[in-house]
Parts: sequence; C-alpha cells; structure tokens
Amino acid sequence: MNSIRPLVPLFVAAAILLAGNGLQGTLISLRGSDEGFSTLMIGIIGAAYFAGFMGGCFIVPHLLRAVGHIRTFSALCAIAASGTLLLVLIVDPYVWIALRFLMGLCFASLFTTVDSWLNSGVTNENRARVLSIYRLLDMVVVTGSQFLIPAFGASSFAIFAILAIMICMSLVPISLADRSNPKPPSKFSFSPTLIWHLSPIACIGCVAIGLTNATFRMIGPIYAQTLGLPVTAIATFMGAGILGGAVLQYPFGILSDRYDRRIILLIATAGATLAGLFINGVAGSDPLLNYIGIFVFGAFSLPLFSLSAAHANDHANKDQYVHVAAGLIFFWSAGATIGPFISSALMQSYGPSVLFTFTSSIHGALILVTLWRMRVRAGVPRDARGRYHALLRTSLSFTRMASKEGHNEHNGDSGNGRQDGDN
Repeated sequence: MNSIRPLVPLFVAAAILLAGNGLQGTLISLRGSDEGFSTLMIGIIGAAYFAGFMGGCFIVPHLLRAVGHIRTFSALCAIAASGTLLLVLIVDPYVWIALRFLMGLCFASLFTTVDSWLNSGVTNENRARVLSIYRLLDMVVVTGSQFLIPAFGASSFAIFAILAIMICMSLVPISLADRSNPKPPSKFSFSPTLIWHLSPIACIGCVAIGLTNATFRMIGPIYAQTLGLPVTAIATFMGAGILGGAVLQYPFGILSDRYDRRIILLIATAGATLAGLFINGVAGSDPLLNYIGIFVFGAFSLPLFSLSAAHANDHANKDQYVHVAAGLIFFWSAGATIGPFISSALMQSYGPSVLFTFTSSIHGALILVTLWRMRVRAGVPRDARGRYHALLRTSLSFTRMASKEGHNEHNGDSGNGRQDGDN
C-alpha cells in the first residue's frame, strides 16, 4: 500500500475530473432541452465536445513538453472552470457549441496530464493495482455524479457552480501534495493506414463504438426525458448504463484471452444489438424495463473498445503500441463526433424510438463486418495473443500504462503481437 500512497493526490484529482466530466454530458443535454434547444442542436453540441476531445488528445503532449505538467494542468483547469460558468451565463446554442468544443479539448488534455503523471509514478509491482483503482474510480464517480442533477436541478445556476468548483478543487491535491516533476511524454505520430493494415476490424469497431456510445452518453438523457421520466429516473437510467459497462469487462477479457477475440467481439456486439432492440421494442415507457435494458446495453457495448484494442495489439509489436493507441482513439473520436449528430437528426425526424434502432443498426453492421473478416483471415493463435485490459478512453497515456502492464506480464519483453497481416 505504501507504493500507492504517493499517487493518492492524482487519484483524487482524477476522481473529481471524471465525476465532473460524467455529470456535464448529461447536464448539458437536459439543460439544453429545458432551454428549448432542438434535439438536433443538442446532438451538434454533443458532437462538438468529441471533436474537441479528439484535438485535445493530440495537442496536450506539446503543451506538456513546453511548460510541464503542473502549469498545463492549472491553465486547463482555469479554462474549463470558466467555460463551465459561461455555459450558464450565456445560454445560446451556438455559444454552447464553441464552449463544448473547448471543454472537450480541456478535458482530454486534463485526463492526458493526469494519466501521464500516473504513468510516470507506477512501477511493475503496483501497475495492476493502479489500473484497477483507476477503473473502479471511473465507474463509481461517474455513476454517482449523475445524481447531483436531481439533487440541484438541471435548470439551476447551482449545478454549474458546483461543476466549476469541482474542476477548481482538482487543483488542490496536485498543487499541495504532489511535488514530482514527471518527464513529458515523448513525441509520437501515427498513421491511420498503418493501424488499418494491422487490424481493419479494430478500426471499424472503434468507429462503430464511438457512434453508439457517444449517442448513449449525449442523446440518452433526451431519450429518457421524452419517455416522461423525472430527473431522478433519468439519472438512474444513465447511471445504470454506465454501471452495466463494468459487469462483463473482465469475463469478456478472460474469454478473449482464451479464444479468438473476434468471437467474443461478436458475442458482445450481438448482446448490444439485442439490448437496443429490447429497449426500442419491449421496454416502451416502463422505467424498470428501461433500466434493465440500458444496464444490459452498457454491459455488452462498453467493453467493445477494449476488445477492439486488444485485437489490434495482438498484431502489433512493442514499438507500435503507442501508435495503435493513438490510432484507435482517433477512430473512436471520429465515430463519437458524428454519432450524436446523426442520432439526434434521426430522433428529431422519427421520434425517440429510433434512437436504439440506430445503435442496433450500427452494432448489427459490425457483426456482419466481423463475420466477413473472420472468413478473410484466421485468428491469432492463443500463445501469440497478449492480455486483455479494460481501458478507459481518457487518454493515450492510460492506454500506454495498460499496455506496459501487459508487456511486462506476457513473456517479458516479447510484446503483445507476433504476426503481420491485416486481420
């Protein structure tokens, strides 16, 4: 436990940021609806966040090399807190698009800074424990933060003030308790063509996952609201989906380490497809059935990114892990940017029931593509597969930290992949 103690301030800062980020997505959707924004406009605002997130993932390493971790973190916290307050001071959809783009850039950069800091402080002995704590924090605080909305109300100034306070308070543990000066992340570049050559199904999977998961996070609250659910029930609906995402992460991981990962990818995708159809066709406006449906949806859909990443890493050598991670975040962000826009446009034209028809259609298409790829290429032999890791899409640094754990635990320096080809 002593080896973890120096990292506690970083865990506290990460927990505050994860909670604030998880809360803000739901809050913006509900507040926008209360202000009379169209469903399409709320989708565009959601898409702007992920466009900013994509930019932040690749811009912040340059900031860290230029001014260091603490200055970068402080500046980004100031911008994020100010942007949060501007959201409630200037209630205009076009201003919100710009602000949410800025918030996406800031949160991606803040997570990258914290993840990079953690990465510099972990050792081979405590790496698995650090990753487990981080994943647990993510699940608990993001789920719990949803219930701040019914406590303070989506239409109040107080909830935005609390968000700004949370962002500012994340500075405290780092500023007072952490005296380290981490080495800035090394320069990296990536080629989408290279990642595609290594694993087309991982690239397609990450786009599909971005399309559906971003739709759930940004348009899900509007769907629940159109069912007539009160704010507390909407928070429960969103929390159930997030909590569900943790249930099958490790069972799927264990199975994918033993069998062809694409088979497990098929099972998870099929489960997400059926869960979407259940919500659309069976749950109706029944709150309990919707809670069950979205819990199952999260359980099957949220592990898909980690499964896709593990499959891509099976075809990469140790020098390509960072490039693979950057590429998959890029493909995921691309899907996440257009997902809320497409789903909101469909929902505005055809009603709320089309939302999970959309997610099931995307997941169904992923099943067909995966089946096709399984006919084109044989699976990776079990002894050539690396270990599965449940990943957070917070930053490239988190993926790098998880990859190092797998690298250390899998035959020393042999790496996760030993095959060439475009599986």
